Amino acid sequence: MPDEVAVWLYCVARHGEALPEGLPGVDPQHAVERLERGGLAALVSRVALDEFGEEPLRRNLNDLRWLERVARAHEAVLERALEQATIVPVRLCTIFADEDAALRLFEEERAAFEEALDALAGRGEWSVKLLVDRSALEAAAAADAPGRPPDGTGSGAAYMLRRRHEREVHELADQIARALAEDVHAHLREAASDAVVNPPQNRELSGHEGDMLLNGAYLVESAAVDRLGELVSELEDRHRALGARLELTGPLPPYNFVQRPRAARA
Repeated sequence: MPDEVAVWLYCVARHGEALPEGLPGVDPQHAVERLERGGLAALVSRVALDEFGEEPLRRNLNDLRWLERVARAHEAVLERALEQATIVPVRLCTIFADEDAALRLFEEERAAFEEALDALAGRGEWSVKLLVDRSALEAAAAADAPGRPPDGTGSGAAYMLRRRHEREVHELADQIARALAEDVHAHLREAASDAVVNPPQNRELSGHEGDMLLNGAYLVESAAVDRLGELVSELEDRHRALGARLELTGPLPPYNFVQRPRAARA
């Protein structure tokens, strides 16, 4: 008896777009397929309910190794699709009971998908992360801070003055950091059709060095991508004295510029 299966959704595109089929799905037993209805197309794959059903899925989402494998498989499909078409990416674990339920999504949210596809056509999402060396920020702040801390150990009064100076330097470094992030984002925003600022990533998870002051996503016209790269280099040079580094990656699946389908079940 065949395993019971559900339908996993990866992305939505317009009817007629060249979408990759036959790729490995998140369930290795089932390859990626194409579904079409009403002027829209989607990439889906079957998933076994004994692994992706409600209860098994809840358990598996707490298994980091399982989650990483599935997330990488999902993103691999999106990256291949993005090479060939304008797509609305769908978040991890958007699962439907069967093919008919997935196709009903097209009918219920066709207008939202079409609006998103119009907004994304000819544009790509690019990520820019601003990282700084905190010690360089503190040094810049110390150079600008009023007064000088007392030398040596000295009296209790001298100790208090040093502590106050340290707080002033710390607060000034925070002000410099905020102004730096605002300056970088403002210039990048001018080069983009739309922009989103996300919370800084966890250093332990991402492995980045330094303090992440900006984790921005920018929707950029294809013709403006070269200018974006030049601008990132210019901004990095301008703020190099503060230990600033800008990391530009893309194009990425444009998660930040589409809404999750209301009808989808996770």
